[in-house]
Amino acid sequence: MNTQFLSNKNNRHFSFSVITLVLVYLPVIYDLIWAWYEDPNYSHGFLVPLISGYLIWKKRKELSEIAKSTQNLGLIPIIAGVLLFILGNAASEYFTVRFSMVMILFGLVHYYYGNLFIRRVWFEILFLLFMIPIPYVIYFSATFPMQLLASKVTVFLLDGLGMPVIRQGNIIHLANQSLEVAEACSGLRSLISLLALGAIYGYLTQKRFSGKIILFLSTIPIAMIGNIFRVFITSIIVYTFEADVTAEPIHSTMGASVFVVAFVLLLIFGTILKRVIK
Repeated sequence: MNTQFLSNKNNRHFSFSVITLVLVYLPVIYDLIWAWYEDPNYSHGFLVPLISGYLIWKKRKELSEIAKSTQNLGLIPIIAGVLLFILGNAASEYFTVRFSMVMILFGLVHYYYGNLFIRRVWFEILFLLFMIPIPYVIYFSATFPMQLLASKVTVFLLDGLGMPVIRQGNIIHLANQSLEVAEACSGLRSLISLLALGAIYGYLTQKRFSGKIILFLSTIPIAMIGNIFRVFITSIIVYTFEADVTAEPIHSTMGASVFVVAFVLLLIFGTILKRVIK
């Protein structure tokens, strides 16, 4: 009876804390949703909370049977999150403020429901980090190297096929046309989405934690391969048919090909990994 009473009490306190958290972070949540809408790099952000919520809902029966107890260790991420919230607002650093929201939520679940509970929902909570846009300083510092990588590998492949091609930075000069590997074609956009996909796919399909981590990290080279495939095929189309690759529907089709190729490679690697790491 006392256990049930404490559980109900914790539920009430947790609900009150989450409502308070939402109210405090309401401007942050609004800006976050606007960033998903405005920036196509992060449009997947709309799906992340839904996926996280669905995964927790699927475990509702299992979670209801876990003995819940207050765990003071949960205060550590709560206090750290509050400090990050203060520092982030003082420095107008959006990523830090948004990150602090997930950290505090993690701490609240740990504090009110204990170790056993947080072990069952840690992934679903931390998965929410994928809805947060990465800092622009990281985004722009990673974009140009990925543009160069895609252009260098593409030129190497085209040269291997005997096609006349010259590279100048991130610009590929073909015999009949020049092709720029622009910022949008760097592959970073697909990488961000694939990291989220790799995390959820690894979590659901791999039995061992090592398998989950390996599959998640594999999304980085897989996304790069997918983008190189896009630039390579685009170059061949331009050289062979002299088509305008910036026109629709060619541009959108080639953009989607990055994700399709990377997704297929991720499925294949995940299947192999599942057999190897049992």
